[in-house]
Amino acid sequence: MSFCLIILAGGNSHRFRSNIGKPYQKIAGKSLVEINIDKARQFKQIKKIILVYNKKDSKRVKSLKLKDVKLILGGKNRQKSAFNALRYLNNTNGITKVLIHDVARPNFSSKLFSSIIRNMKKARAVVPKINIQDAVKQRIESSLNEYILAKNRKNLFLTQTPQGFNLKEIYHLHKTNAGKYKDDDVSLYMDLNNVKFIEGEKNNFKITDKLDFQNLKNIYKSKQTVGIGFDVHRLVPKRKLYLAGLKIKSPLGTLGHSDGDPVLHSITDAILGACKMGDIGQMFSDKSKKFKNIRSTILLQEVMEKINAKGYFINNIDVNIITQTPKIKKYKNKMIESIAKLCEISKNQINIKGKTTEKLGVVGKEKAIACEVITSVIKYD
Repeated sequence: MSFCLIILAGGNSHRFRSNIGKPYQKIAGKSLVEINIDKARQFKQIKKIILVYNKKDSKRVKSLKLKDVKLILGGKNRQKSAFNALRYLNNTNGITKVLIHDVARPNFSSKLFSSIIRNMKKARAVVPKINIQDAVKQRIESSLNEYILAKNRKNLFLTQTPQGFNLKEIYHLHKTNAGKYKDDDVSLYMDLNNVKFIEGEKNNFKITDKLDFQNLKNIYKSKQTVGIGFDVHRLVPKRKLYLAGLKIKSPLGTLGHSDGDPVLHSITDAILGACKMGDIGQMFSDKSKKFKNIRSTILLQEVMEKINAKGYFINNIDVNIITQTPKIKKYKNKMIESIAKLCEISKNQINIKGKTTEKLGVVGKEKAIACEVITSVIKYD
C-alpha cells in the first residue's frame, strides 16, 4: 500500500493566543510540524507528505526548510484545506490511500500509526476513537426556561487523527458532500459500516490552547535522557587538526584512526549514551579499515540517522573543549554552526566553552586536546 500523509496546518490558531501559530511552536527545537513529519518518516508505507498551510504563515513554513514535503495553500476552513490537498493527490500517480492528520496532534504513537496503516488493508476507512468516561450534559433552552439534559455516554465517543481513507473515495465525498462536513473527514461517511473504528490514545490529545501545549511539553520532558561524552587525542606533526567538523590551521594535528576530531567524537558518544545505544567504539571500531581516516562528520551523520529512526531528537548540547592551543574563542560561532547543521538543531541549543589546564599535564604542554560533552535527548514516541 502506498500512502500519502496530509498534515492540516491551515488554521488561524485563534484560541492559542500567540503571535506564533500552533504548528510552529517548538519543543526541544522541533516545531509541531517537524515532529509530525519526523514520526511519519519512520514508516516506509508513507511515500508522500503534504503540508497544508495558512498563507499568513508562508515565511515560517519556508524557514523550516522541509525536505520532500509538498506545500499546499489551505482554504477558509478545514474541509476546504483537506480538499485542496486531495484534489492535488487525485491527479498524482502511485498513491491509493491517504492519512489525514491535524498538526495539533503530534503525540500519536508509532503503535497507533502502524495500526491505522495495517487496518487499511481491508477497511475503506480507519478512524481512532476514544470512549467518553465523564458524565455528559446538554443545556436546553426554551422560551420558558432552560434546563440540563443528561446524555447517554455509551452512544458517544471522540474521534482523533490520523484518519485513513481510500483516496478516490474520500476525494469523491469531499467533492459531492462538502455541505455535510462536520469537524473532521469521517463525518462525510453517512454509513458508518464502511468505517473501522480502532482504539485511540488519551495522549493523542489536540493542542488547542497554551495549557494543552504545556501538558505536551511536560510529557516530553518526562522522556528526556542525558548522555556524557569524553575524548582526548595526541597532537602530532603532519596531521590535520579538525574540531567540530572544521579544519583548523595549526602546525600540529590530532592522532587518531579517523580524522581525530575530539569534539565530534565526544558529541557522538554523548548522543549514543543518552539514547542507550552503546558508544562510538562499538559502532565504528578502530580495528576496521573502513573507518581509517574517515571524517567524523560522516560518523555523526550516520548516528543522527539511527537515533532519528528510533524517535530520538537532540534537546541541547553543552561542550567543553580543553586545550592550551588553539584558542577556541575565534572559532566558537563557526563551530556552533557546524554542529547545528550536523545534528539538525538550532544554534541556540548548543553551548561551547573553551578551557585550559593552566599549562598543566599533556594538554597544558600542548601535546593533546580533550573534549567533554553533556547532551540531552527527547524521545518523541
